[in-house]
Amino acid sequence: MTTRKWCTLFFILTFVLGHISCSSNEKKVLPIYNPADFKPQFVDKSLREKTQHHTVSDFSLINQNGDVITQEQYKDKIYVTDFFFTTCGTICPVMTDNMTKIQEEFIDDDDIMFLSISVLPEADNVSVLKAYAKAKGVIDSKWNVTTGDKKHIYNLARKSYFAVVERGDDIQDFIHSPKFILIDKEKQIRGIYDGTNDDDIKRVIHDIYILKN
Repeated sequence: MTTRKWCTLFFILTFVLGHISCSSNEKKVLPIYNPADFKPQFVDKSLREKTQHHTVSDFSLINQNGDVITQEQYKDKIYVTDFFFTTCGTICPVMTDNMTKIQEEFIDDDDIMFLSISVLPEADNVSVLKAYAKAKGVIDSKWNVTTGDKKHIYNLARKSYFAVVERGDDIQDFIHSPKFILIDKEKQIRGIYDGTNDDDIKRVIHDIYILKN
């Protein structure tokens, strides 16, 4: 091979390797989700066309210890939220067990928290939630398992987190999904996951590290 060809080959290899190196060093950026990014059945009609600037609205809920929980407890935190009810015998136990796995991953990280919201507040009172949280290994300082006014919960589910579907004519009667929703420190939705899927649980953990870094 001539010197000229060697030089050409060297230049090509240098360019390709340099490009690969640069690409591997690029940080992944998580998307910011807005109401229009969700399937319409999960979103309140008033928000379905909204394509930007969505943030989770303020909330006031009661946790497993009878404490009032608001956005203040989640200020400057990254957190994962889900909707459930304690007597659910299908997807909820799997979701809660998987949330526990994420909790264990970040057990010593004060920046990471969790929020579970019952869709059956009429049944899931504080004492019921306390027993459920204890049985599932919930760490009180990291994870609030909550109840509250049903209309307020409906509005959170349909106007903030987009995790339930209406059922029937009663707007406060709804079916929750297995979604885990990842919220950043700016109250924006940064990830949507199937809380019953092992690969998605790994993805949640991976994406939390991305947000942290």
